Amino acid sequence: MDGGFRLLDLLEVLGRHEVDFIVVGGVAASLLGSPLVTQDLDVLYDSTEENHVRLLGALRELAARYDDPAGRHLVPDLTKLATYRMSLLLTKLGRLDLIRVIGDGLVYSDLEPRTVELEVAGRRVRVLDLETLIRIKEEADRPKDRLALLYLRQIRDLTKEG
Repeated sequence: MDGGFRLLDLLEVLGRHEVDFIVVGGVAASLLGSPLVTQDLDVLYDSTEENHVRLLGALRELAARYDDPAGRHLVPDLTKLATYRMSLLLTKLGRLDLIRVIGDGLVYSDLEPRTVELEVAGRRVRVLDLETLIRIKEEADRPKDRLALLYLRQIRDLTKEG
């Protein structure tokens, strides 16, 4: 799946299938003002049976498969969506990381109130709010998160000043 990362098209497919999700990670940081570039879409999805069915429909349209180091062709199914904490997928539109549980056991219903709705290419998209994204990245404490945190904290400080 070498067509490159097509963020807007990924969001369009998820939206058309009415998947309930929150954009987190690098794309969320970019949408909130970070200049860092990412090549994947990280989404925290609602782990209800109805949403799993809608999500699976979107994943089938995207020809999604797991990014398997052994090169096996493993595809998502309802059981995996209901049980895996995270699924790292390759799709015909680029990398898609599905997150069922984030941080210290937080799920969609925990974080849905901590989101903002932004318009992205004419579509309303739910994105983790700045303070919560900062907290999640602080808890993860990975090298790439430390770099993103420099920008996110600066955005927060500038927003408070203005």
